[in-house]
Amino acid sequence: MDLKNIPHTLPRFSATFDPHTLAEIRRAAATGIYDIRGGGTKRKLPHFDDLLFLGASVSRYPLEGYREKCATDVWLGTRFAKKPIHLKIPVTIAGMSFGALSGQAKEALGRGASLAGTSTTTGDGGMTSEERGQSQTLVYQYLPSRYGMNPDDLRKADAIEVVIGQGAKPGGGGMLLGQKISDRVAQMRNLPMGIDQRSACRHPDWTGPDDLEIKIEELREITDWEKPIYVKVGATRPYYDVALAVKSGADVVVLDGMQGGTAATQDVFIEHVGIPILAAIRPAVQALQDLGMHRKVQLIVSGGIRNGADVAKALALGADAVAIGTAALVALGDNDPALEAEYQALGSTAGAYDDWQEGRDPAGITTQDPVLAARLDPVAAGRRLANYLAVLTLEAQTIARACGKSHLHNLEPEDLVALTMEAAAMARVPLAGTDWVPGNPQGF
Repeated sequence: MDLKNIPHTLPRFSATFDPHTLAEIRRAAATGIYDIRGGGTKRKLPHFDDLLFLGASVSRYPLEGYREKCATDVWLGTRFAKKPIHLKIPVTIAGMSFGALSGQAKEALGRGASLAGTSTTTGDGGMTSEERGQSQTLVYQYLPSRYGMNPDDLRKADAIEVVIGQGAKPGGGGMLLGQKISDRVAQMRNLPMGIDQRSACRHPDWTGPDDLEIKIEELREITDWEKPIYVKVGATRPYYDVALAVKSGADVVVLDGMQGGTAATQDVFIEHVGIPILAAIRPAVQALQDLGMHRKVQLIVSGGIRNGADVAKALALGADAVAIGTAALVALGDNDPALEAEYQALGSTAGAYDDWQEGRDPAGITTQDPVLAARLDPVAAGRRLANYLAVLTLEAQTIARACGKSHLHNLEPEDLVALTMEAAAMARVPLAGTDWVPGNPQGF
């Protein structure tokens, strides 16, 4: 055989050293600076798409959508708060700061959430008059940075969320680049204008759950025990973190998976720290059940919620509600393909989210530039968000009725199967077509 005449195969990239990895090595070598970006993880992870519902047929009785109700409301903070929150739908708006977002965007979130009958959340950086004015129900985040924190705003809020960690960066603080620190942001955060700031990774006045219990008592006294107290944790060790939050006195636990977004932090952090929300829900629910507190202390989960099926699956696994962030911004109008030319000019593309931390968002949402921010109409954007929330709710109701459930909270793990062994093990539901739950000593 003449080896010279055998054609060469096409060159192949290494699975380990793929083009993106090679480009990152070259960038790091040229600059000596690690990569910072916004948004959540971009790697493929086990997620809700790996689960399917078992609709009713002979062995189950479905509900008719046109004449049989499927309730969607949820109470939050019923454990200790004098004034628990009652929401029409189990989909809330996650904390996103004024600073990361424009004032117009914060107003739009408040408008949309109020139209839908749900809550929005302040995020780092304090409470804006636009958001408080347009939010029927507003949750005030109490963060390690203490930016903008004051007792008056705590009392103005409808609930307080003590943030221990975030899914995109559990154990780490966030960043706000100098170009987004306008005069107003600087005043609210007591920072110099135009200077990069880095949020603290832990609260300055406690080191463990005993201190957290004292802090929760302090917040209750400031607010006369009226406001529900949430504790938010990034998904890492959900069983122990949820158990300790409950023992510290939390009314509600918020659990954020690694698919959750962030305004800006290290890319290596986003992609390599934390666990998917699919892997975190069942251990969190198990902790609540072991303490006899499931449904008594409510569980809100977040990180990659996109549609009504995701909502229904999270509730079926044991959550009381979900929170959305990235999806809410897209509903407002962010990363719209109609703005593709302007995203290209930034060196990005619609849907990539790489421009968020730079403050040059042409949609006027993740910016402090007054000219860009003015592009966003808060009224119209709020209506888009309300429409999106309505669709999420209707989709979840459709699935619940198909499973024979008259309330979204009646969905349960028995209604689910998994398509992959990884998802089956994480969600603790059978592999489709079998009774096998991987990792379960009894097998089912």
